[in-house]
Amino acid sequence: AELSVEECCDKGVEWANKNRKCASLPLISESRECSMAQEQCCHSQLQKQSCSDGVEFANVRDECDSHPAENSSCEAHDFKTCCYCCLLGKAAQVQGQSCEPNPKMGYQCGIVFRSCCGKGPEAIDLSISDDVPKKQQVEISKEELDQEDPYLHDGCRGGGPCSQQCRDTGSSYVCSCFVGYQLQPDGITCEDINECITGTHSCGLGQTCVNTLGSFRCQRDTSCGTGYELTDDSRCKDIDECETGTHNCPPDFICQNTPGSFRCRPKLQCMSGFIQDALGNCIDINECLSTNTPCPAGQICINTDGSFTCQRISPSCGRGYHLNEDGTRCVDVDECSSSSQPCGEGHVCINAPGNYRCECKAGYTFDVISRTCIDINECRRYPGRLCAHKCENTPGSYYCTCTMGFKLSADGRSCEDLNECESNPCSQECANVYGSYQCYCRRGFQLSDIDGISCEDIDECALPTGGHICSFRCINIPGSFQCTCPSSGYRLAPNARNCQDIDECVAESHNCSFNETCFNIQGGFRCLSLECPENYRKSGDTVRLEKTDTIRCIKSCRPNDVNCVLDPVHTISHTVISLPTFREFTRPEEIIFLRAITPTYPANQADIIFDITEGNLRDSFDIIKRYMDGMTVGVVRQVRPIVGPFHAILKLEMNYVMGGVVSHRNIVNVHIFVSEYWF
Repeated sequence: AELSVEECCDKGVEWANKNRKCASLPLISESRECSMAQEQCCHSQLQKQSCSDGVEFANVRDECDSHPAENSSCEAHDFKTCCYCCLLGKAAQVQGQSCEPNPKMGYQCGIVFRSCCGKGPEAIDLSISDDVPKKQQVEISKEELDQEDPYLHDGCRGGGPCSQQCRDTGSSYVCSCFVGYQLQPDGITCEDINECITGTHSCGLGQTCVNTLGSFRCQRDTSCGTGYELTDDSRCKDIDECETGTHNCPPDFICQNTPGSFRCRPKLQCMSGFIQDALGNCIDINECLSTNTPCPAGQICINTDGSFTCQRISPSCGRGYHLNEDGTRCVDVDECSSSSQPCGEGHVCINAPGNYRCECKAGYTFDVISRTCIDINECRRYPGRLCAHKCENTPGSYYCTCTMGFKLSADGRSCEDLNECESNPCSQECANVYGSYQCYCRRGFQLSDIDGISCEDIDECALPTGGHICSFRCINIPGSFQCTCPSSGYRLAPNARNCQDIDECVAESHNCSFNETCFNIQGGFRCLSLECPENYRKSGDTVRLEKTDTIRCIKSCRPNDVNCVLDPVHTISHTVISLPTFREFTRPEEIIFLRAITPTYPANQADIIFDITEGNLRDSFDIIKRYMDGMTVGVVRQVRPIVGPFHAILKLEMNYVMGGVVSHRNIVNVHIFVSEYWF
């Protein structure tokens, strides 16, 4: 949980009371605010302690310069500031001066000044000397007096009634004490706190708490021992006997200080190979007795005065040993490493220091009758316990094998499934199964019934549904099929099965001349030169409808041409239509619709008659009249099948008859093209 500022401050104060320093203050939280509060409260507590020590020192010693604290530290500065201010306050009391300090001394110094000055009468001499001429007395107002002395009405002026610290609240005052003191029940007097009794000291194990005014000190229980002295802060300090002259070294020796003692070193140094004793005598060093043998292997060390010599030795080796290459020592003879094989077949030779022994190899047992090592048949002795599948015995050992579809595991005993698909046994796809594998084929192929491995192509075009796969023609390819369309006039649809007619007229891939009109038909196009007859003109651009193209000629008479005006034929239209070859013709097929607006004449006087006048070969077409949405419609129907390719021009007339006389006639020439292929 996050610590509050008060908790962080209390930790800083606790560390200052215990260690009297803040240099190595351990931070109890990573929070920046907590660290700031901890350090500030620690330094503030040290400042209070240093100030309290300065006041106590001034009251006891009446001087401040003999304090041993370092002048460069902040604690020493606070100590001397409070010590000096207390001495100034005491001097003001002795001299009978006012206990109100100069504001320029600072707030903290002013508090210490008032406390040390005490609550005696202020010795301010307001009388005028007789030998000085008297000046005219001037009456000073209360406001001017307050401006001249701002502390005139301060209840804590001159220290007030408090023994140490006083704070004016306006209507009253509040007394407080320095660190290390506590306020008495009278609310004025301060008494020293005995930290040693209250247990608020920080003395450690092996130290005794000694109370002082406003504080305490820790005194070591036991002495520091020989060679050490106790310092004022209860620490043990080494005594330099060489510097103090308390050593007992002879004149021919030099004193060398050591922690807690000293050492006497002779001024005369011995040569190499000798060591000096306590009296300064040089004694020979026996190098042969040192831990690290000075002589190499195979030689003996002989000590001499100040040195040593090495002498070669010639040892005598017993049976089973021989001299090493240096001839310095005896080493074991490895009889088992010789090529003579001292133990014979089926045995293992084990070397020993100076000897050897023969034992049966692993996988063999000793036969007491033949006194030879014979093979152990592990597969027969431990059936079903050595191998997961099959066990094969060998001289001195055995090995495990697996059945088909499995392979031996890394432990040499278990069997794991063999992934036969890694060797690609199938012609296309392979699926591994436990102890075997299964071949399967990709789409468009089927597995051979002969070997179960090869994949054979499926002829989709030969299947019972093959005739319905493609709209024109199906071509089988390995693993699939392709649909094709007639070589000209068609293209394959996006679904890759149906055929779409190519509109050569729109694609401008026709070869019609400028004076000819391109008419698209199923699977091709036709170039027709359709001109309007005399006294007729084209109504506009070609009208393109689904499966038809139409050109309309409207009557346009020259002026004063009476015969043209009286001619009942008003329009002559040319329409092109493409029809399929109906191989299964079961009912009439409606192919053309001629729409006419019914005249506004009475029904018994007007009529519209539709008729096929030319081109109806074998009576393949008829025309009927029908009424639809307020219009009279002539419907041309194909009533008989036509085998293509076929081209016919069907002439239709739409006559408006009134009173038995044709008043208006429209002629429609229908160019019918029957295609062999229709999709």
